[in-house]
Amino acid sequence: MRRSKALAKRDLRRLKRKRRVRGRISGTADMPRVTIYKSNKYIIVQAIDDMAGHTLAHLNTAHLDEKLPSNIEGAKKAAAIFAEKLKAANVEKVAFDRNGYKYHGVVAAFADTLRENGIKL
Repeated sequence: MRRSKALAKRDLRRLKRKRRVRGRISGTADMPRVTIYKSNKYIIVQAIDDMAGHTLAHLNTAHLDEKLPSNIEGAKKAAAIFAEKLKAANVEKVAFDRNGYKYHGVVAAFADTLRENGIKL
């Protein structure tokens, strides 16, 4: 059975939330925007300076030596690794962009672990 080209209602709701949240959040060099994308297999995270249009740090769990699952435990490990990358880029404070996802589960675990590792959200 083939899926139609039209987006499902849940996808449309996420995109609507994404546009609403993204309209309020912008990253600078001092406080970049950290955006998260989660699929069924991977978690992808970026720290973006929107003023200059540069990515300051990024993490894709598919490209790690130890492949991390896209669940709460994987999000915690990914956040610890990403916090080290942020500290290496001299970033201590970020604006968290949940990318339209509800703030629970993987997204909340990632944000909480960033806080535990010394990054202010």
